[in-house]
Amino acid sequence: MDKRMEEIRTKIELKEHSIVNVNSTDFPGGYTGIDDSWNLDKFAKKFRIDVVDIKDDRIEFDMVGVDASVANAFRRILLAELPTMAIEKVFILNNTSLIQDEVLAHRLGLIPIKADPRLFEYQQEGDDEGSPEDTVEFNLKIKCTRNPNAPKDATDPEELYRNCKVWTKDMKWIPRGNQEDLYGQNAFKPVNDDILIAKLRPGQEIDVKLNCVKGIGKDHAKFSPVATASYRMLPDVSLNSEVTGTLAERLVACFSKNVMEIREIDGVKHAVVVNPRHETCSREVFRHEVRRLPSNLLNLFST
Repeated sequence: MDKRMEEIRTKIELKEHSIVNVNSTDFPGGYTGIDDSWNLDKFAKKFRIDVVDIKDDRIEFDMVGVDASVANAFRRILLAELPTMAIEKVFILNNTSLIQDEVLAHRLGLIPIKADPRLFEYQQEGDDEGSPEDTVEFNLKIKCTRNPNAPKDATDPEELYRNCKVWTKDMKWIPRGNQEDLYGQNAFKPVNDDILIAKLRPGQEIDVKLNCVKGIGKDHAKFSPVATASYRMLPDVSLNSEVTGTLAERLVACFSKNVMEIREIDGVKHAVVVNPRHETCSREVFRHEVRRLPSNLLNLFST
């Protein structure tokens, strides 16, 4: 198969006024002489995941050797079908804050909980209390009082009052049964300690019991393990011939930062592709004078 046909099969091409080759080719009979039939062995041989960046709260990776529809299926699984622990039942013993009970319960339910769902079973329907095998319990009890040591000219509520803000760090894990023996002290807690739950003033109090259970995002968004999950085609930017001088500087300015750079070779400025991954596919290059470049000079693809 010639190079152009391979590009049509495997790459989406960005033109000035259109995007071409967007149809999926991951099915049999799309191209004569090409076996696109699906089988597990061929899929396992072609497919791989390259981790680009990973941190405590996010991961970026490349899925190589799959159609975009498969990447989208993984995205939907991340959003809706991976189990997590989240607050399901809120037993309000006292709430004299300005936040209504139902709003407070909703806010508490959306707090991400750091607890491995593999350690727990799904709670049985109709079971409000739960058991050590399917429930993690927290207690939130806090009351706002005046600060007797506040400066006379203070106006900041955090100086005037004590516990004027309720944070997720105020949620305390209450071990059930032998949970503390199995998982250790402070095994479960909110993912972040600095999520603001409510603001209080002297005399106002919140006293609630919170039951966390296992669930999936398909049932409720609070169980989704990700804030968002997205995918895109990997940009591919290439120059078919040298671009130099002032035109090179204008060309580099049309792309996202770090996609291209200027390098001096024998005293002449050259435009060089450095990292196409940073390109946002804005097609800004087509809006300016650099669009007068020969049509075969620049390739913009997503793979």
